[in-house]
Amino acid sequence: MLKKLLGSRKKRSLLPEGIRVYAIGDVHGRFDLLNQVFSKIDAHLAAFPVVRPVQILIGDYIDRGPESARVIDRLIARCKTHELVCLRGNHETFIPDFIQHPGSLKEWSLLGGRETLMSYGLKPPLVADAATQNELATAFRAVLPHSHQMFLDALRTSFTCGGCFFVHAGVRPRIPLAQQREEDLLWIRDDFLLYEEDFGKLVVHGHTPVREVDIRPNRINIDTGAYATGRLSCIVIEKDGFEPL
Repeated sequence: MLKKLLGSRKKRSLLPEGIRVYAIGDVHGRFDLLNQVFSKIDAHLAAFPVVRPVQILIGDYIDRGPESARVIDRLIARCKTHELVCLRGNHETFIPDFIQHPGSLKEWSLLGGRETLMSYGLKPPLVADAATQNELATAFRAVLPHSHQMFLDALRTSFTCGGCFFVHAGVRPRIPLAQQREEDLLWIRDDFLLYEEDFGKLVVHGHTPVREVDIRPNRINIDTGAYATGRLSCIVIEKDGFEPL
């Protein structure tokens, strides 16, 4: 079924027999694109059944795009009917940080936080003094559904399946995968992106937008900037091969 085989310095088996992974890039509030991808996955599964399909989302569900709250609702609902692995992205750290430290609003707003707050029905001003920040954090705490809080609390920082390691941003080179720091898993860029040696497993990640899915011998970047480009990428991984959905 899979047309594109992985070229690698080492011969590796990507996934065990009977498992198929659908890996989805950074959503960033694009509820419309997420629905489209789920529909494609469902159609693909109907045409090509498999014993155990696993859908993995690599974080950054909120911010920038217009419908962060609906994205989280959709993921919670999908988890009830499908095997979903939802990883934490760096943007998912902004919600608890803002609730605990309202002064972080300015930084969060620069990264799409206003759009997230508006998706929950709030009206954050373009400029907010300390009192307004505190009021907004209190209001946000009140409107944030308990189910959303539980979802955010339960997010994993990484997921290993066969010869693949799924993570939001990447990993610190020369550090065993099991010993990676959360800060690196959520935030790392150049030290990871410029490293050309093997990580021990194929790293599937997002965090740094690229025009097209970026396939390297040691990693695959599936963040194609959905909120700005209208392209939410998903790759299908099975046995020793993969292809875009």
